[in-house]
Amino acid sequence: MLMIKAIIRPEKTGIVLSELCDAGFPAVTKYDVVGRGKQRGVKVGNVHYDEIPKEMLMLVVNDDDKDDVIKLIMRNAKTGEKGAFGDGKIFVTPVEEAYTISSNSKVL
Repeated sequence: MLMIKAIIRPEKTGIVLSELCDAGFPAVTKYDVVGRGKQRGVKVGNVHYDEIPKEMLMLVVNDDDKDDVIKLIMRNAKTGEKGAFGDGKIFVTPVEEAYTISSNSKVL
């Protein structure tokens, strides 16, 4: 199993969640986050915005589903055809164990 964390633009969250659900991945945790990338924020006129609002989507998938989920997120979170700075990042990490709290049972 793998955990996929996608940090995306807030205006893209609805379509990404909808497409994930339609593709059979309804279980997602969503966080409101702020941060900055390599560009160190955004400067508009004389004002520097150091913390840019984003959304983080977190889901756990089978190893075999990783490529499909990543492609789906990238396709729907990208700005325009080529994408733009600030569209986000996707991180993939292994999940060693998982438990369901209500049943006290180990999932993995």
